[in-house]
Amino acid sequence: MKRSEFLKTMGLLGLGIAGLDSLLHAVQAMPTLDAPIPGLFIGHGSPMNILADNAFTQDLTALGLALPRPKAILVVSAHWLTRGSFVSVTAKPSIIYDFFGYPEALSQVQYPVAGSPTGAKLVQEALAKSGCQLDNGRGLDHGAWGILKHMYPAADIPVFQLSIDRTKSLEHYLTLGRLLRPMRAKGILVIGSGNITHNLAKATPEDDGPVPEWAEEFDMRVKNLLERGDDKGLLQYPTWGKVAELSHPSNDHFLPLLYSCGLRAEEESVKFVHEGFMQGTLSMRCVQFG
Repeated sequence: MKRSEFLKTMGLLGLGIAGLDSLLHAVQAMPTLDAPIPGLFIGHGSPMNILADNAFTQDLTALGLALPRPKAILVVSAHWLTRGSFVSVTAKPSIIYDFFGYPEALSQVQYPVAGSPTGAKLVQEALAKSGCQLDNGRGLDHGAWGILKHMYPAADIPVFQLSIDRTKSLEHYLTLGRLLRPMRAKGILVIGSGNITHNLAKATPEDDGPVPEWAEEFDMRVKNLLERGDDKGLLQYPTWGKVAELSHPSNDHFLPLLYSCGLRAEEESVKFVHEGFMQGTLSMRCVQFG
């Protein structure tokens, strides 16, 4: 096979020969840390949190300061859904303003961060059996840059994303999370970004609106399962009846949690770095594994 054909097959044609050689060398040279960086799940909520100064964003800021400094950040966002699995290899990702009907100020926010082709290649290799492909055109959606704007406001840590293949089973997402666990030892901070409850149709305009009983029950069930490390219990959430149907009319915001749960090694601790609801039906619970 010709070199150009190989590059095209691997989705790396845009990097060029020198870029590919440099990328492969960087992947091979990336050291393993003595202690793995924690894994995270962030309940990101409304895009308005990008502009807000509230308990949630303050806790994100504190979390960014408390964590060991990552070499790169991988985000699995509820807002990148695909057929097939893709990891973004873009060296300079654009910012995607994937929201509508919000103040113009939101569309003026910048987060000029670099991508991580090295990290993307590592992830592709880790997920090789799942057929993960490289994507060299994807930018960063608000499920990624919207939270990192508070955690790492200097935009000085490379960021890339992994898509969610909507054609797979719940078990598949948990398995992929487990395959990503070694990334933590490489200094890559892996973040699942969604919400433990997410029903926009029943949300209130006010951030401090009343929380329905079904949302509180679902959130507490998930919390208890996370504390016990009961991943199998989480996979059974569709059988919980009305509380599950109301908490997730669509499961896109729940799926990133399963990736994050897979990051947790046996006997590792779980810590809730933020708890509470916004707009009544959005659980803003954030979880740290390890």
